[in-house]
Amino acid sequence: MDNSRRAGVLLHPTALPGGVLDDTALWFMRWMCAAGLSVWQMLPLGPPHADLSPYQSCATLALNPALLPPDAGAATVDSAAVCAFATSAAHWLDDYALFTVLRRRFDGRPWFEWPPPLRCRYPAALEQVCREEAKAIAAVKLEQYLLQRCWDAVRAAARDLGITLFGDLPISVAHDSADVWAAQQLFRLDEHGMPLVVGGVPPDYFNPDGQRWGNPLYDWDAMRGDNFHWWRSRVAGLLRNFDLVRIDHFRGLQAMWEIPAAAAATAGRWVETPGRELLQALREDFPSLPLVAEDLGEITPAVVALRQEFDLPGMAVLQFGFDGNPANPHLSANIAENCVAYTGTHDNDTTVGWFTSLDEEVQRQVMSQLGSSEPMPWPLIDATLHSAARLAVIPMQDWLALDGSHRFNVPGTVTGNWRWRFAREQADDALAQQIRLRLRRADRAVCGG
Repeated sequence: MDNSRRAGVLLHPTALPGGVLDDTALWFMRWMCAAGLSVWQMLPLGPPHADLSPYQSCATLALNPALLPPDAGAATVDSAAVCAFATSAAHWLDDYALFTVLRRRFDGRPWFEWPPPLRCRYPAALEQVCREEAKAIAAVKLEQYLLQRCWDAVRAAARDLGITLFGDLPISVAHDSADVWAAQQLFRLDEHGMPLVVGGVPPDYFNPDGQRWGNPLYDWDAMRGDNFHWWRSRVAGLLRNFDLVRIDHFRGLQAMWEIPAAAAATAGRWVETPGRELLQALREDFPSLPLVAEDLGEITPAVVALRQEFDLPGMAVLQFGFDGNPANPHLSANIAENCVAYTGTHDNDTTVGWFTSLDEEVQRQVMSQLGSSEPMPWPLIDATLHSAARLAVIPMQDWLALDGSHRFNVPGTVTGNWRWRFAREQADDALAQQIRLRLRRADRAVCGG
Protein backbone atom coordinates (compact mmCIF):
# COMPACT_ATOMS: atom_id res chain seq x y z
CA MET A 1 0.00 0.00 0.00
CA ASP A 2 1.17 3.54 -0.78
CA ASN A 3 3.21 4.99 2.10
CA SER A 4 1.73 8.48 1.72
CA ARG A 5 -1.20 9.68 3.80
CA ARG A 6 -4.31 9.29 1.70
CA ALA A 7 -8.08 9.28 2.04
CA GLY A 8 -10.84 7.59 0.13
CA VAL A 9 -14.48 6.70 -0.10
CA LEU A 10 -16.27 3.38 0.36
CA LEU A 11 -18.97 3.13 -2.30
CA HIS A 12 -20.17 0.11 -4.23
CA PRO A 13 -20.78 0.92 -7.92
CA THR A 14 -24.41 -0.23 -7.62
CA ALA A 15 -24.88 2.75 -5.24
CA LEU A 16 -23.87 5.29 -7.88
CA PRO A 17 -26.70 7.42 -9.28
CA GLY A 18 -28.21 5.04 -11.83
CA GLY A 19 -26.24 2.09 -10.42
CA VAL A 20 -24.36 1.27 -13.64
CA LEU A 21 -20.87 1.77 -15.11
CA ASP A 22 -21.70 4.71 -17.35
CA ASP A 23 -20.40 8.30 -17.48
CA THR A 24 -21.61 8.72 -13.88
CA ALA A 25 -18.61 6.71 -12.71
CA LEU A 26 -16.28 9.20 -14.42
CA TRP A 27 -18.23 12.12 -12.94
CA PHE A 28 -17.90 10.52 -9.49
CA MET A 29 -14.14 10.12 -9.80
CA ARG A 30 -13.80 13.73 -10.89
CA TRP A 31 -15.85 14.73 -7.85
CA MET A 32 -13.49 12.62 -5.72
CA CYS A 33 -10.53 14.52 -7.10
CA ALA A 34 -12.18 17.85 -6.39
CA ALA A 35 -12.63 16.61 -2.81
CA GLY A 36 -9.01 15.43 -2.54
CA LEU A 37 -10.03 11.76 -2.29
CA SER A 38 -7.64 9.39 -4.04
CA VAL A 39 -8.92 5.88 -3.19
CA TRP A 40 -12.22 4.35 -4.30
CA GLN A 41 -13.02 1.25 -2.28
CA MET A 42 -15.86 -1.02 -3.31
CA LEU A 43 -17.35 -4.42 -2.53
CA PRO A 44 -17.02 -7.56 -4.69
CA LEU A 45 -18.23 -6.95 -8.25
CA GLY A 46 -19.53 -10.44 -9.05
CA PRO A 47 -23.11 -11.30 -10.08
CA PRO A 48 -25.10 -11.72 -6.85
CA HIS A 49 -27.94 -14.05 -6.01
CA ALA A 50 -31.50 -12.87 -5.37
CA ASP A 51 -30.57 -11.30 -2.00
CA LEU A 52 -28.13 -8.98 -3.88
CA SER A 53 -25.27 -9.64 -1.46
CA PRO A 54 -21.92 -9.00 -3.18
CA TYR A 55 -20.46 -11.61 -0.84
CA GLN A 56 -22.61 -14.43 -2.27
CA SER A 57 -21.71 -14.30 -5.94
CA CYS A 58 -22.47 -16.70 -8.78
CA ALA A 59 -18.85 -16.37 -9.91
CA THR A 60 -15.88 -14.63 -8.36
CA LEU A 61 -14.30 -13.33 -11.57
CA ALA A 62 -17.46 -12.42 -13.51
CA LEU A 63 -18.90 -8.91 -13.34
CA ASN A 64 -22.45 -8.15 -12.21
CA PRO A 65 -24.71 -7.76 -15.29
CA ALA A 66 -26.73 -5.16 -13.36
CA LEU A 67 -23.74 -2.81 -13.78
CA LEU A 68 -24.05 -2.83 -17.57
CA PRO A 69 -25.47 0.41 -18.98
CA PRO A 70 -28.57 -0.15 -21.16
CA ASP A 71 -26.81 1.29 -24.22
CA ALA A 72 -23.51 -0.56 -23.71
CA GLY A 73 -24.06 -2.72 -26.78
CA ALA A 74 -25.00 0.18 -29.04
CA ALA A 75 -21.40 0.95 -29.93
CA THR A 76 -19.66 -1.16 -32.53
CA VAL A 77 -18.51 -4.50 -31.14
CA ASP A 78 -15.33 -5.92 -32.62
CA SER A 79 -15.88 -9.67 -32.97
CA ALA A 80 -12.12 -10.26 -32.88
CA ALA A 81 -11.91 -8.39 -29.56
CA VAL A 82 -14.78 -10.46 -28.16
CA CYS A 83 -13.03 -13.64 -29.28
CA ALA A 84 -9.73 -12.53 -27.74
CA PHE A 85 -11.47 -11.72 -24.46
CA ALA A 86 -13.26 -15.07 -24.41
CA THR A 87 -9.98 -16.86 -25.03
CA SER A 88 -8.03 -14.98 -22.33
CA ALA A 89 -10.85 -15.45 -19.79
CA ALA A 90 -11.72 -19.02 -20.79
CA HIS A 91 -10.43 -20.44 -17.49
CA TRP A 92 -13.46 -18.97 -15.72
CA LEU A 93 -15.73 -17.64 -18.48
CA ASP A 94 -16.53 -21.00 -20.09
CA ASP A 95 -17.80 -22.44 -16.82
CA TYR A 96 -19.63 -19.24 -15.84
CA ALA A 97 -21.46 -18.96 -19.17
CA LEU A 98 -22.51 -22.61 -19.08
CA PHE A 99 -23.54 -22.32 -15.42
CA THR A 100 -25.64 -19.22 -16.16
CA VAL A 101 -27.45 -20.87 -19.07
CA LEU A 102 -28.11 -24.05 -17.08
CA ARG A 103 -29.54 -22.08 -14.15
CA ARG A 104 -31.98 -20.47 -16.58
CA ARG A 105 -32.86 -23.84 -18.09
CA PHE A 106 -33.69 -25.19 -14.64
CA ASP A 107 -35.66 -22.10 -13.52
CA GLY A 108 -32.97 -20.81 -11.18
CA ARG A 109 -32.48 -24.06 -9.28
CA PRO A 110 -28.98 -24.43 -7.80
CA TRP A 111 -26.50 -26.69 -9.54
CA PHE A 112 -26.66 -29.35 -6.84
CA GLU A 113 -30.33 -29.93 -7.77
CA TRP A 114 -29.63 -30.45 -11.48
CA PRO A 115 -29.79 -33.92 -13.08
CA PRO A 116 -26.73 -35.98 -12.04
CA PRO A 117 -24.99 -35.89 -15.44
CA LEU A 118 -24.91 -32.08 -15.30
CA ARG A 119 -24.43 -31.80 -11.56
CA CYS A 120 -21.44 -34.13 -11.80
CA ARG A 121 -20.20 -32.54 -15.03
CA TYR A 122 -20.15 -35.62 -17.26
CA PRO A 123 -18.31 -34.46 -20.43
CA ALA A 124 -20.92 -35.84 -22.84
CA ALA A 125 -23.74 -34.04 -20.99
CA LEU A 126 -21.83 -30.73 -20.96
CA GLU A 127 -20.95 -31.04 -24.66
CA GLN A 128 -24.60 -31.62 -25.52
CA VAL A 129 -25.67 -28.47 -23.65
CA CYS A 130 -22.93 -26.47 -25.36
CA ARG A 131 -24.33 -27.53 -28.74
CA GLU A 132 -27.95 -26.91 -27.81
CA GLU A 133 -27.34 -23.58 -26.08
CA ALA A 134 -24.53 -22.20 -28.23
CA LYS A 135 -26.27 -18.87 -28.87
CA ALA A 136 -27.23 -18.35 -25.23
CA ILE A 137 -23.70 -19.18 -24.08
CA ALA A 138 -22.25 -16.77 -26.63
CA ALA A 139 -24.63 -14.06 -25.37
CA VAL A 140 -23.38 -14.48 -21.79
CA LYS A 141 -19.80 -14.20 -22.99
CA LEU A 142 -20.63 -11.08 -25.00
CA GLU A 143 -22.28 -9.54 -21.93
CA GLN A 144 -19.15 -10.16 -19.88
CA TYR A 145 -17.02 -8.64 -22.66
CA LEU A 146 -19.17 -5.50 -22.64
CA LEU A 147 -18.97 -5.31 -18.84
CA GLN A 148 -15.20 -5.68 -18.93
CA ARG A 149 -15.00 -2.96 -21.58
CA CYS A 150 -16.98 -0.64 -19.30
CA TRP A 151 -14.77 -1.53 -16.36
CA ASP A 152 -11.59 -1.01 -18.38
CA ALA A 153 -12.80 2.52 -19.17
CA VAL A 154 -13.32 3.14 -15.44
CA ARG A 155 -9.87 1.77 -14.69
CA ALA A 156 -8.20 3.89 -17.37
CA ALA A 157 -9.95 7.03 -16.09
CA ALA A 158 -8.92 6.22 -12.53
CA ARG A 159 -5.29 5.96 -13.58
CA ASP A 160 -5.47 9.28 -15.41
CA LEU A 161 -6.98 10.93 -12.34
CA GLY A 162 -4.54 9.37 -9.88
CA ILE A 163 -7.23 7.31 -8.16
CA THR A 164 -6.48 3.92 -6.63
CA LEU A 165 -9.20 1.30 -7.14
CA PHE A 166 -9.57 -0.84 -4.01
CA GLY A 167 -11.42 -4.14 -4.41
CA ASP A 168 -12.65 -6.90 -2.13
CA LEU A 169 -12.03 -10.64 -2.01
CA PRO A 170 -14.44 -12.73 0.10
CA ILE A 171 -12.67 -15.47 2.05
CA SER A 172 -15.12 -18.08 0.76
CA VAL A 173 -17.47 -18.49 -2.20
CA ALA A 174 -21.17 -19.26 -2.53
CA HIS A 175 -22.23 -22.88 -2.69
CA ASP A 176 -24.44 -22.18 -5.70
CA SER A 177 -21.71 -20.72 -7.87
CA ALA A 178 -19.85 -21.57 -11.04
CA ASP A 179 -16.68 -21.71 -8.91
CA VAL A 180 -17.89 -24.60 -6.74
CA TRP A 181 -19.73 -26.41 -9.54
CA ALA A 182 -16.62 -26.31 -11.76
CA ALA A 183 -14.13 -27.35 -9.06
CA GLN A 184 -16.08 -29.60 -6.68
CA GLN A 185 -12.92 -31.51 -5.82
CA LEU A 186 -11.53 -28.39 -4.09
CA PHE A 187 -14.41 -28.16 -1.60
CA ARG A 188 -15.58 -30.39 1.22
CA LEU A 189 -18.71 -31.79 -0.38
CA ASP A 190 -20.52 -35.11 -0.23
CA GLU A 191 -21.31 -37.28 -3.27
CA HIS A 192 -24.43 -35.19 -3.97
CA GLY A 193 -22.53 -31.90 -4.01
CA MET A 194 -23.75 -30.84 -0.58
CA PRO A 195 -21.37 -29.29 2.00
CA LEU A 196 -20.07 -31.45 4.80
CA VAL A 197 -19.15 -28.31 6.77
CA VAL A 198 -19.89 -24.63 6.18
CA GLY A 199 -18.30 -21.34 7.15
CA GLY A 200 -19.42 -18.55 9.46
CA VAL A 201 -18.37 -16.74 12.61
CA PRO A 202 -19.03 -17.21 16.31
CA PRO A 203 -21.12 -14.69 18.29
CA ASP A 204 -19.73 -11.17 17.87
CA TYR A 205 -20.55 -7.46 17.87
CA PHE A 206 -22.93 -7.81 14.93
CA ASN A 207 -24.79 -10.96 15.95
CA PRO A 208 -24.98 -12.54 19.43
CA ASP A 209 -25.90 -15.88 17.86
CA GLY A 210 -23.00 -15.85 15.44
CA GLN A 211 -23.40 -16.12 11.68
CA ARG A 212 -23.87 -19.23 9.57
CA TRP A 213 -22.89 -18.23 6.04
CA GLY A 214 -23.61 -21.59 4.42
CA ASN A 215 -20.52 -21.39 2.18
CA PRO A 216 -18.78 -24.74 1.68
CA LEU A 217 -15.27 -24.85 3.12
CA TYR A 218 -12.18 -25.58 1.10
CA ASP A 219 -10.43 -28.91 0.89
CA TRP A 220 -7.08 -27.38 1.71
CA ASP A 221 -5.18 -30.61 1.08
CA ALA A 222 -6.52 -30.66 -2.48
CA MET A 223 -5.55 -27.00 -2.92
CA ARG A 224 -2.06 -27.69 -1.66
CA GLY A 225 -1.83 -30.42 -4.30
CA ASP A 226 -1.51 -27.93 -7.16
CA ASN A 227 0.17 -25.16 -5.15
CA PHE A 228 -3.07 -23.17 -4.72
CA HIS A 229 -3.67 -22.70 -8.44
CA TRP A 230 -7.38 -21.86 -7.92
CA TRP A 231 -6.58 -19.13 -5.38
CA ARG A 232 -3.71 -17.73 -7.40
CA SER A 233 -5.89 -17.47 -10.49
CA ARG A 234 -8.63 -15.79 -8.47
CA VAL A 235 -6.30 -13.16 -6.98
CA ALA A 236 -4.64 -12.54 -10.35
CA GLY A 237 -8.05 -11.89 -11.88
CA LEU A 238 -8.95 -9.37 -9.20
CA LEU A 239 -5.63 -7.57 -9.48
CA ARG A 240 -6.22 -7.11 -13.20
CA ASN A 241 -9.19 -4.95 -12.22
CA PHE A 242 -7.93 -3.36 -8.99
CA ASP A 243 -4.77 -1.79 -7.61
CA LEU A 244 -5.39 -3.00 -4.07
CA VAL A 245 -7.57 -5.83 -2.71
CA ARG A 246 -8.99 -6.42 0.75
CA ILE A 247 -9.15 -10.02 1.99
CA ASP A 248 -12.53 -10.13 3.70
CA HIS A 249 -12.42 -12.19 6.94
CA PHE A 250 -8.62 -12.50 6.89
CA ARG A 251 -9.07 -14.46 10.12
CA GLY A 252 -9.97 -17.40 7.89
CA LEU A 253 -6.44 -17.65 6.53
CA GLN A 254 -5.28 -18.66 9.99
CA ALA A 255 -8.37 -20.62 11.05
CA MET A 256 -11.96 -20.94 9.83
CA TRP A 257 -15.06 -21.25 12.00
CA GLU A 258 -16.13 -24.71 10.83
CA ILE A 259 -19.82 -25.50 11.34
CA PRO A 260 -21.36 -28.95 10.73
CA ALA A 261 -23.62 -28.60 7.70
CA ALA A 262 -26.89 -29.06 9.61
CA ALA A 263 -25.89 -27.18 12.78
CA ALA A 264 -26.21 -23.61 14.05
CA ALA A 265 -23.28 -21.19 14.08
CA THR A 266 -22.73 -21.70 17.80
CA ALA A 267 -21.89 -25.38 17.13
CA GLY A 268 -18.80 -24.44 15.14
CA ARG A 269 -15.12 -24.63 16.05
CA TRP A 270 -11.94 -22.96 14.87
CA VAL A 271 -9.92 -25.17 12.50
CA GLU A 272 -6.49 -24.04 11.33
CA THR A 273 -5.93 -23.34 7.63
CA PRO A 274 -2.71 -23.10 5.56
CA GLY A 275 -2.90 -19.35 5.04
CA ARG A 276 0.83 -18.91 5.47
CA GLU A 277 1.53 -21.29 2.59
CA LEU A 278 -1.10 -19.58 0.47
CA LEU A 279 0.29 -16.10 1.09
CA GLN A 280 3.79 -17.34 0.27
CA ALA A 281 2.47 -18.62 -3.06
CA LEU A 282 0.70 -15.31 -3.75
CA ARG A 283 3.88 -13.40 -2.95
CA GLU A 284 5.65 -15.38 -5.67
CA ASP A 285 3.11 -13.99 -8.15
CA PHE A 286 2.87 -10.50 -6.63
CA PRO A 287 6.05 -9.61 -4.72
CA SER A 288 4.55 -6.35 -3.39
CA LEU A 289 1.47 -8.29 -2.18
CA PRO A 290 -1.07 -5.43 -2.65
CA LEU A 291 -3.50 -6.84 -0.10
CA VAL A 292 -5.26 -5.51 3.00
CA ALA A 293 -6.27 -7.81 5.84
CA GLU A 294 -9.79 -7.38 7.21
CA ASP A 295 -8.80 -8.33 10.75
CA LEU A 296 -11.95 -7.41 12.66
CA GLY A 297 -13.71 -9.63 15.18
CA GLU A 298 -12.04 -12.28 17.33
CA ILE A 299 -8.38 -11.80 16.47
CA THR A 300 -5.76 -14.01 18.08
CA PRO A 301 -2.00 -13.50 18.34
CA ALA A 302 -1.60 -16.08 15.56
CA VAL A 303 -3.74 -13.97 13.20
CA VAL A 304 -1.76 -10.83 14.08
CA ALA A 305 1.51 -12.69 13.51
CA LEU A 306 0.35 -13.92 10.10
CA ARG A 307 -0.64 -10.42 9.00
CA GLN A 308 2.60 -8.91 10.27
CA GLU A 309 4.77 -11.59 8.68
CA PHE A 310 3.51 -10.54 5.26
CA ASP A 311 3.41 -6.83 6.17
CA LEU A 312 -0.27 -6.52 5.32
CA PRO A 313 -2.19 -3.47 6.54
CA GLY A 314 -4.98 -4.25 8.98
CA MET A 315 -8.21 -2.36 9.66
CA ALA A 316 -9.59 -0.15 12.41
CA VAL A 317 -13.21 1.00 12.77
CA LEU A 318 -13.66 4.03 14.97
CA GLN A 319 -17.28 3.20 15.82
CA PHE A 320 -15.82 0.25 17.79
CA GLY A 321 -13.51 2.48 19.84
CA PHE A 322 -15.78 3.68 22.65
CA ASP A 323 -16.00 0.78 25.11
CA GLY A 324 -14.01 2.61 27.80
CA ASN A 325 -10.88 0.50 27.27
CA PRO A 326 -7.88 2.85 26.80
CA ALA A 327 -6.07 0.06 24.92
CA ASN A 328 -8.88 -0.41 22.39
CA PRO A 329 -7.16 -0.72 18.97
CA HIS A 330 -10.04 1.18 17.33
CA LEU A 331 -9.41 4.34 19.32
CA SER A 332 -8.01 7.01 17.01
CA ALA A 333 -4.95 7.50 19.25
CA ASN A 334 -4.15 3.76 19.14
CA ILE A 335 -4.43 3.18 15.39
CA ALA A 336 -1.22 1.96 13.77
CA GLU A 337 0.32 3.51 10.67
CA ASN A 338 0.13 0.27 8.65
CA CYS A 339 -3.64 0.30 8.75
CA VAL A 340 -6.79 1.37 6.93
CA ALA A 341 -9.00 3.40 9.27
CA TYR A 342 -12.78 3.72 8.83
CA THR A 343 -15.60 5.49 10.61
CA GLY A 344 -17.60 2.34 9.78
CA THR A 345 -17.73 -0.33 7.09
CA HIS A 346 -20.55 -1.54 4.83
CA ASP A 347 -21.72 -3.70 7.75
CA ASN A 348 -21.96 -0.80 10.23
CA ASP A 349 -24.79 1.65 10.64
CA THR A 350 -24.05 5.08 9.23
CA THR A 351 -22.18 7.21 11.77
CA VAL A 352 -25.24 9.43 12.28
CA GLY A 353 -27.39 6.32 12.77
CA TRP A 354 -24.86 4.77 15.15
CA PHE A 355 -24.55 7.92 17.23
CA THR A 356 -28.31 8.44 17.39
CA SER A 357 -28.76 4.87 18.70
CA LEU A 358 -26.53 5.59 21.75
CA ASP A 359 -28.10 6.76 24.98
CA GLU A 360 -27.50 10.39 25.94
CA GLU A 361 -24.81 9.69 28.51
CA VAL A 362 -22.79 7.62 26.06
CA GLN A 363 -23.26 10.32 23.43
CA ARG A 364 -21.78 12.88 25.82
CA GLN A 365 -18.84 10.59 26.54
CA VAL A 366 -18.21 10.08 22.82
CA MET A 367 -18.29 13.80 22.09
CA SER A 368 -16.07 14.56 25.08
CA GLN A 369 -13.56 11.95 23.94
CA LEU A 370 -13.57 13.34 20.40
CA GLY A 371 -13.23 16.90 21.69
CA SER A 372 -15.61 18.40 19.17
CA SER A 373 -18.90 20.28 19.25
CA GLU A 374 -19.70 19.75 15.54
CA PRO A 375 -22.69 17.56 14.69
CA MET A 376 -22.05 13.96 13.73
CA PRO A 377 -20.63 12.52 11.57
CA TRP A 378 -17.89 15.17 11.28
CA PRO A 379 -16.20 14.61 14.66
CA LEU A 380 -15.75 10.90 13.92
CA ILE A 381 -14.69 11.60 10.35
CA ASP A 382 -12.04 14.05 11.57
CA ALA A 383 -10.80 11.58 14.18
CA THR A 384 -10.43 8.98 11.42
CA LEU A 385 -8.63 11.41 9.12
CA HIS A 386 -6.24 12.58 11.85
CA SER A 387 -5.32 9.05 12.94
CA ALA A 388 -1.88 7.65 12.13
CA ALA A 389 -3.32 5.24 9.55
CA ARG A 390 -1.79 5.74 6.11
CA LEU A 391 -5.19 5.30 4.51
CA ALA A 392 -8.50 6.61 5.87
CA VAL A 393 -11.68 5.47 4.11
CA ILE A 394 -15.08 7.00 4.82
CA PRO A 395 -18.35 5.42 3.57
CA MET A 396 -20.18 7.68 1.12
CA GLN A 397 -23.16 7.77 3.51
CA ASP A 398 -20.93 9.43 6.11
CA TRP A 399 -19.49 11.94 3.66
CA LEU A 400 -23.13 12.81 2.93
CA ALA A 401 -23.97 12.93 6.68
CA LEU A 402 -26.89 10.50 6.22
CA ASP A 403 -28.87 8.80 8.98
CA GLY A 404 -29.42 5.11 9.61
CA SER A 405 -32.19 4.79 7.03
CA HIS A 406 -29.41 4.86 4.43
CA ARG A 407 -27.54 1.89 5.87
CA PHE A 408 -26.21 -0.48 3.19
CA ASN A 409 -26.32 -3.78 5.07
CA VAL A 410 -27.51 -5.22 8.37
CA PRO A 411 -25.48 -8.40 9.10
CA GLY A 412 -27.56 -11.46 9.89
CA THR A 413 -30.51 -10.27 7.77
CA VAL A 414 -31.32 -11.29 4.20
CA THR A 415 -33.88 -8.74 3.01
CA GLY A 416 -33.73 -5.01 2.27
CA ASN A 417 -29.93 -4.82 2.02
CA TRP A 418 -27.54 -3.67 -0.73
CA ARG A 419 -30.12 -1.39 -2.38
CA TRP A 420 -29.07 2.11 -1.32
CA ARG A 421 -28.09 4.73 -3.90
CA PHE A 422 -27.28 8.40 -3.63
CA ALA A 423 -28.45 11.18 -5.93
CA ARG A 424 -26.01 13.18 -8.01
CA GLU A 425 -27.11 16.49 -6.51
CA GLN A 426 -26.13 15.27 -3.03
CA ALA A 427 -22.43 15.29 -3.98
CA ASP A 428 -22.07 18.92 -4.99
CA ASP A 429 -19.08 21.25 -5.28
CA ALA A 430 -19.66 22.71 -1.82
CA LEU A 431 -19.35 19.27 -0.22
CA ALA A 432 -16.23 18.52 -2.26
CA GLN A 433 -14.60 21.72 -1.02
CA GLN A 434 -15.58 20.99 2.59
CA ILE A 435 -14.04 17.52 2.33
CA ARG A 436 -10.86 18.85 0.71
CA LEU A 437 -10.43 21.35 3.53
CA ARG A 438 -10.69 18.61 6.14
CA LEU A 439 -8.28 16.42 4.21
CA ARG A 440 -5.76 19.26 3.98
CA ARG A 441 -5.90 19.70 7.74
CA ALA A 442 -5.15 15.99 8.10
CA ASP A 443 -2.45 16.05 5.38
CA ARG A 444 -4.40 13.67 3.15
CA ALA A 445 -5.54 15.74 0.13
CA VAL A 446 -3.27 14.19 -2.49
CA CYS A 447 -5.53 13.55 -5.49
CA GLY A 448 -4.71 15.51 -8.62
CA GLY A 449 -7.24 16.88 -11.09
